[in-house]
Amino acid sequence: RPTQAVQVPAIHLHMTAATMQVSQKDFQKAQEQLKLLKKDPGNEMKLKLYALFKQATEGPCNAPKPGMLDFVKKAKWDAWNSLGNLSQDDARQKYAELVSSLVSAESARQKKEASPEEGRHDGYETLIVTTKNNITKIMFNRPDKKNAINHQMYREIIKALEEAGKNDSTIAVITGNGDYYSSGNDLNNFTNVQPGEMEKMAREAAVLLKDFVGHFIDFPKPLIAVVNGPAIGICVTVLGLCDLVYASDRATFHSPFSQLGQSPEGCSSYLFPKIMGLAKASDMLLFNKKLTAAEACAQGLVTEVFPDSSFQKEVWARLEAFASLPKNSLAVSKQLLRSMEREKLHAVNSRECEVLTERWLSDECVNAIVSFFQRKSKL
Repeated sequence: RPTQAVQVPAIHLHMTAATMQVSQKDFQKAQEQLKLLKKDPGNEMKLKLYALFKQATEGPCNAPKPGMLDFVKKAKWDAWNSLGNLSQDDARQKYAELVSSLVSAESARQKKEASPEEGRHDGYETLIVTTKNNITKIMFNRPDKKNAINHQMYREIIKALEEAGKNDSTIAVITGNGDYYSSGNDLNNFTNVQPGEMEKMAREAAVLLKDFVGHFIDFPKPLIAVVNGPAIGICVTVLGLCDLVYASDRATFHSPFSQLGQSPEGCSSYLFPKIMGLAKASDMLLFNKKLTAAEACAQGLVTEVFPDSSFQKEVWARLEAFASLPKNSLAVSKQLLRSMEREKLHAVNSRECEVLTERWLSDECVNAIVSFFQRKSKL
């Protein structure tokens, strides 16, 4: 009996020490692998990695809670604190597994990029832009972020529209990669801004937004939106500036401006009442009504809805038929239709951006965005 009592703990201690040694080795290797990643994994992933690293090296969260307006420190603290009493061994293991998944995903992406899609345009990081069969396709390509539009993506969409407007394609198509069409503005655009830089940020963002919407107003060819999933905010409002909008039956349309203390953009304050009537437009733009694809079609925002199972096949068959039509005739007709209201649309765009600048600088807007991030951190 005494012999057994000594041997069992000895074996247990030996196994535990070996497990810890392997875990620590994997943990250190993962830290080195993370430094070699070429693509930024995104803020949400970086928060997870930060929290697991802190948990692995220091244990459960022991830091004082930051102030509400310190977005970055608050987000880090929330991420670490959410791990509760997760053991340091388990945190090391989860950290290593997460880094391994990022390395694998980047490796697969690099292999795919090594054999680029036919007709693919160079110079884009947040989009996939291709021209084939007389169609220029502009695909939002931040699927891990639900295709949220950051400042870089705004500029790349502007560039893609300029190229598509000048090349030999007959029509241009905008769509999303992954489950979402686009979740709209990346709200990280509003974080990491020092209090003294708020006014500069708001004015620069308004200039960028005005230019972005202006490119939709002035686009010289038929522009078709292929809405493959949920659409939110700016990517909903500019649908009114597209010539056709095809949607999967799993798409939804949501413009929660007042919920975020903001105001309409994309010429929606003018076009949505014209398209769907004042009452329906108010329900959407003022009171955050989320439309199903069927509702958006019934109200005139969407041209036609297709079953998700056959959406891509049916829509692209139509688009290829459109692209075989006489190119100059389509362009001239499109410009004739738009010429009647181009000046008005630019005036609306300017006014909407002025109002948004005021909104972004208001305490009400700042508090609404803080509340949004607080709700998000609790999910």
